[in-house]
Amino acid sequence: MLPVITISRQFGSGGHEVGEKLARQLDVPFYDKALIAMAAKQSGLSEEVFANADEKATSSLLYSMVMGSYSFGARVPGINEMPINDKLFIIQSDIIKKAAADGPCVIIGRCADYILREHENCLNVFVHASKEERVRRSIAKKDCEERKASDFVTKKDKQRANYYNFYSNKRWDDLQNYDITLDTSRFTVDEAVDILMDAAKRLDR
Repeated sequence: MLPVITISRQFGSGGHEVGEKLARQLDVPFYDKALIAMAAKQSGLSEEVFANADEKATSSLLYSMVMGSYSFGARVPGINEMPINDKLFIIQSDIIKKAAADGPCVIIGRCADYILREHENCLNVFVHASKEERVRRSIAKKDCEERKASDFVTKKDKQRANYYNFYSNKRWDDLQNYDITLDTSRFTVDEAVDILMDAAKRLDR
């Protein structure tokens, strides 16, 4: 069976596009922002509220300090007592585990590699690129104003790193978390997809 593929990505690296095309080529489900809608439906809470909290660690400094001494999985408060970011993480984790149990799929971000660390057949990928390339891509996609692009990209990367580091108790940029890293400054999106397709098929069992 093809593996579940998780893709962590630097902002502006094209990781989302790589994942979307890869899922289409492999004909497997693709999970990214759809997880927000699924989480909102499961919880009965607003999709807009969850969207604002997506891939962000809790903003409560005190809560972070208290929880920082042990892994997120050991937390004991009831879900209704948690900050919205933590509610979203718990619900998305449940959805991610169920999606992986259903079969091969591609999941973007959201600590999926950590959440599925006990899943027997995962291919964990990190997509990155030079700062210049990521800034250029962000401007082209109109993610931000050109004069603010460099700071915007840095801020987004820090946000993703903080989220991963907080909820996984690991480092987002630790290469030991991943099976493959791909530099989209060197490879086009289509070439990256081809490389990952080959890797996925080699793990097909």
